[in-house]
Amino acid sequence: MSRTIVITGASDGIGAAAARALSAAGERVVVTGRDPGKTSRLAAEAGAQGFTADFADLAQVRRLAAQLRAACPRIDILVNNAGAIMPGFARTADGREKTFQVNHLAPFLLTTLLLDVLEASSAAVITTASTAASLGHVDLGDLDNTQAFDTKRAYATAKLENILFTRELQRRDGDRGISAVAFHPGNVASNFASDTTSNWRFVYGTPLRRIALTSPRKAAGRLLWLVNGTPGATWTPGLFYVRHKPAIPSPQAADDALAAALWDRTADLAAA
Repeated sequence: MSRTIVITGASDGIGAAAARALSAAGERVVVTGRDPGKTSRLAAEAGAQGFTADFADLAQVRRLAAQLRAACPRIDILVNNAGAIMPGFARTADGREKTFQVNHLAPFLLTTLLLDVLEASSAAVITTASTAASLGHVDLGDLDNTQAFDTKRAYATAKLENILFTRELQRRDGDRGISAVAFHPGNVASNFASDTTSNWRFVYGTPLRRIALTSPRKAAGRLLWLVNGTPGATWTPGLFYVRHKPAIPSPQAADDALAAALWDRTADLAAA
């Protein structure tokens, strides 16, 4: 029996590669993306259902959640893959710093809006994080990164927040059927960072990416290892994985009190 697998940020990179592979394996795949044209093309190619939403607009995230609830009475796996590094400091229509919202606040909102469906489905929630989290620092008093903004630091902090989100989601909802996990896909040869002012653009946005970076197909294999594995056997819920092994990129990533406080603060912002 096929599973229903929802993948956000699936119009490019590892999301698209995973969607193609899972659809070919007979799974029911639902993809979401920001770009309507790219998302619809990928959905048609993969034989998947597609929805569009810009995570820089929480109203669109709420609409997406409603659409997914209507289309998917059961969700076996939610892959929170959408994310980006931004060209510079910018606020969203919701008044939040864009890196924080797109990478952490919006996936948090989508997951919590779907939580009853996920619990009833005994779902896995898989979040694309990064070893860049080792360069991040969560300041609960400045989640919008207003102090000395740096594009790489803001992205790294958002990836650290993804790891803390996974940790707290498992603590809160593991006994309700949720199996949460985060992973590092590798530095993937996609359109990521190509339009930023960060020096990462010299790798991601040039032919160098073919040499220095991991292919989307190979990176998707790390996601598929989690998708096709068994929580509690293949991998341990609540952890962050790098190349199929648990990792702790920084002391903050293992701070349970910080994870709980970040959850509460994020919930307040999502409800605002």
